[in-house]
Amino acid sequence: MTDGSPLAVAMEEEESTAMAMEVEESPSPSPSIAPRDPPKIQRLEESVVNRIAAGEVIQRPVSAVKELVENSLDADSTSISVTVKDGGLKLIQVSDDGHGIRREDLPILCERHTTSKLSKYEDLFSLSSMGFRGEALASMTYVAHVTVTTITKGQIHGHRVSYRDGVMEHEPKACAAVKGTQIMVENLFYNMIARRKTLQNSADDYGKIVDLLSRMAIHHNNVSFSCRKHGAVKADVHSVVSSSRLDSIRSVYGVSVAKSLIKVEVSSGESSGCAFDMEGFVSNSNYVAKKTILVLFINDRLVECSALKRAVEIVYAATLPKASKPFVYMSINLPREHVDINIHPTKKEVSLLNQEIMIEMIQSEVELKLRNTNDTRTFQEQKVEYIQSTLKSSKSDTPVSPLPSGQKTPKVPVRKMVRTDSSDPAGRLHAFLQPKPHNLPDTVSSLSAVRSSIRQRRNPKETADLSSVQELLSGVDSCCHPGLLETVRNCTYVGMADDVFALVQYQTHLYLANVVNLSKELMYQQTLRRFAHFNAIQLSDPAPLSELILLALQEEDLDPENNEKDHLKERIAEMNTELLMEKVEMLEEYFSVFIDSDGNLSRLPVILDQYTPDMDRVPEFLLCLGNDVEWEDEKACFQGVSAAIGNFYAMHPPLLPNPSGDGVRFYTKTSEKSSQENPALGSNVEMESVLDQDLLSDAETAWAQREWSIQHVLFPSMRLFLKPPASMASNGTFVKVASLEKLYKIFERC
Repeated sequence: MTDGSPLAVAMEEEESTAMAMEVEESPSPSPSIAPRDPPKIQRLEESVVNRIAAGEVIQRPVSAVKELVENSLDADSTSISVTVKDGGLKLIQVSDDGHGIRREDLPILCERHTTSKLSKYEDLFSLSSMGFRGEALASMTYVAHVTVTTITKGQIHGHRVSYRDGVMEHEPKACAAVKGTQIMVENLFYNMIARRKTLQNSADDYGKIVDLLSRMAIHHNNVSFSCRKHGAVKADVHSVVSSSRLDSIRSVYGVSVAKSLIKVEVSSGESSGCAFDMEGFVSNSNYVAKKTILVLFINDRLVECSALKRAVEIVYAATLPKASKPFVYMSINLPREHVDINIHPTKKEVSLLNQEIMIEMIQSEVELKLRNTNDTRTFQEQKVEYIQSTLKSSKSDTPVSPLPSGQKTPKVPVRKMVRTDSSDPAGRLHAFLQPKPHNLPDTVSSLSAVRSSIRQRRNPKETADLSSVQELLSGVDSCCHPGLLETVRNCTYVGMADDVFALVQYQTHLYLANVVNLSKELMYQQTLRRFAHFNAIQLSDPAPLSELILLALQEEDLDPENNEKDHLKERIAEMNTELLMEKVEMLEEYFSVFIDSDGNLSRLPVILDQYTPDMDRVPEFLLCLGNDVEWEDEKACFQGVSAAIGNFYAMHPPLLPNPSGDGVRFYTKTSEKSSQENPALGSNVEMESVLDQDLLSDAETAWAQREWSIQHVLFPSMRLFLKPPASMASNGTFVKVASLEKLYKIFERC
């Protein structure tokens, strides 16, 4: 209907015309184009499903470390060591001394939903282990390259196998191994480009890993934890077994945190409607921090609980000064059927029965403790000493005269410039530091005391109480060669020149260094410094003393086929065994060499962290203890045992010949090859040479491991601990082979 006006009529005609044009222009439905069908639902390939699931379970490198460490704890480990490279993207290596993995279980180890923790769904409600799904290792193999090395109790050798996409890449190979399991995760997220790009900040990811290991260390105080960057000498987390939770917190988070903590305990029975026990430590008013640290374990499982964290922060906000955040450690134990642990892909959260009641009771107890201890507050007084300017003025040995304004610093002559490789800061040619001043004023005595305490922390329990040990240590100090000490402290490892000598650079000089002599002296000195305070290496299979000593005697025999001396060897082995059995208490107490009542060697000391000696030299070590130690004199006895341990732990060339170069001929074996050339003449027998691949692989591994230990363990430890004796300056331990200044003179003549 329109009102009849010309404008309305014109508009109506225009609309009708447009509608007619649309009808004419719109094409009629073509019978050849069928309507679109609903998208078809299809089953994804198993590899796609596993990769998607892996992205949920392993969200970042710290997720992989958490899963591996929890597996180590489930294996009843007493020592767990973690090594990380590039924040975990390049390498995550977790080593433990647990019960290991059986050879027959290795084929299905990294398949999804394979586990030893449970067999039916009901087991979830009585589970005491950390893991239960059987997804972690499988997920890692879909986003990284995983290698497992393991040995179980009673086995004479371990097995190593690599995994990809949940299956083995090859059959398990026999290899040398120490008790437990080592898992290496390399190139994490190599096939997830977007995820890898978002994780380029390696410092942030490494910090998360350190934080995780710190939290684990204070709760599992019956396990020693270690975490370090790949190639680093000092561990960023290093905890030892402790009977006190407070001592664990002190060793991990420091004295300032530990002395500001108060203990809290809450226990509730069924009558309250919520049965649980809680014990922990919370910070008092003297603790000041900008970030809340909540370390929460529920049934020994590290979890997060935002509701509990908010409740505790509310208490502190009403009690402490503004912007002050607390440190809280809590361990809650409650019936396993009251906890649902299967609600998060990475198991970092759990669901609790009667959670609100539990949080309210904990909040009330924390508030009560905090108010009762908030009467006084301690403020630290800082004393300013005149050290900074003194150190600045003593940075170089030669006095530096001020330059006129506008004049540039004198250029160093080319022949005195030290060639370095700044692209490899942890490796072979990194920048040299300026030499430290030798004569510092007395005002830096406090700084020396701080450095001494740091050295003792790096080398635990360095000082010994016995006067004979103190005399031996004083002898080490008095015989130290100052020039060699400066060289050792500031040298750079270049590489191995042959089986015994390494090339090292010090300023503009190149030296050959005898690594056997250096490592022997270092191990001897470390044995004296760690006297009676050793960690221990537990042998997976205790070895009888008499058989080991007899084996050493047979190896020394120049005519092993002559059986006339067998009775004499057996008698010598028996006498040495009896002698060592008389000294078992002293060897265990002072040197952590444990021999049981049956005469079996079962434990050896740890001289350097992350280094295990060549176990093929154990027989020689025991024979030296029996033959070369003067047991009657205390000082001579300690010196002899320390020297025997130093020789045993020294980085000798492996017993297998070096497979590089011409050494490969030692791994060639001949076999008969028959060919039927002429029936009338019969068959011709030919000899062909075949490489023993298994033996060659073992030799390559042994030599590669030795060179790695020389570069990453021996030389960093030498810079920290070795005090080279003066005899090393003349006995061929250090030999100068080149000098940059002399080389320039030679080439200038050309």
